[in-house]
Amino acid sequence: MTQTQAVNQDTRSGQGHLIGRLIAILFGFTSYAVFFVTFLYAIGFVSDLVVPKSIDTGTTVPITEALIVNLLLMSVFAIQHSVMARRQFKIWWTQYVPKSVERSTYVLLASLALALLFWQWRPIRTVVWQVNDPQIAMAVTGLSFVGWLLVLTSTFLINHFELFGLHQVANNLAGRPMPTMRFRTPFFYQFVRHPIYLGFIIAFWAAPTMTVGHLLFAAVTTAYILVGIMLEERDLTDLFGDEYRRYKTRVSMLVPWRKSA
Repeated sequence: MTQTQAVNQDTRSGQGHLIGRLIAILFGFTSYAVFFVTFLYAIGFVSDLVVPKSIDTGTTVPITEALIVNLLLMSVFAIQHSVMARRQFKIWWTQYVPKSVERSTYVLLASLALALLFWQWRPIRTVVWQVNDPQIAMAVTGLSFVGWLLVLTSTFLINHFELFGLHQVANNLAGRPMPTMRFRTPFFYQFVRHPIYLGFIIAFWAAPTMTVGHLLFAAVTTAYILVGIMLEERDLTDLFGDEYRRYKTRVSMLVPWRKSA
């Protein structure tokens, strides 16, 4: 091979790498956009506000059908969300998917699973409780929005853009490796170990009108959150060792200021 041929081959290789990195960052931003739209829709879906189809709207079907379909939809999301988040799966998955887009792929598939749930959800409109006082109802709705705000704020405290894959594709485009993970406990994480999950629980349960369908959604997602915490804390203990074990003894899992078990 002549020197000129070698230079041309290196140039083509560099251009190929650049195109791959550009595709990766485009994919990352697309995945993030899908997530963000889905997240905003989730607020309206759970709160029964603004969106065309919410947790209590849509075609009414027999309760047995509604229960089966809704449980299947939540199972699809839970399985995808939990399995793809496990370290063992990531090790296997990144044999086929570049590490730079692994997180973006996870975010995209989780968002699509959630969008499927919104689309196919069957309402069960029987009322379990209802707040009739307008001011109290508004306060309860406000508490739900506080929960959503806690979720979003907590993601920014630890690194919102890494959590949703943008940091990875940006570093890949710049040719920089991802920094080594450090264990950090900023602000809310000094009071509870899982403020994101706490925010979801508040958002799901703070409803001025609680229907059977909404109750099913809140109960199943809360149960899933508790299982998810168990799996996540096992991974964090493997990753950070005694540092995370000491953190568990100092800080409560979900209830602020409650002494950890």
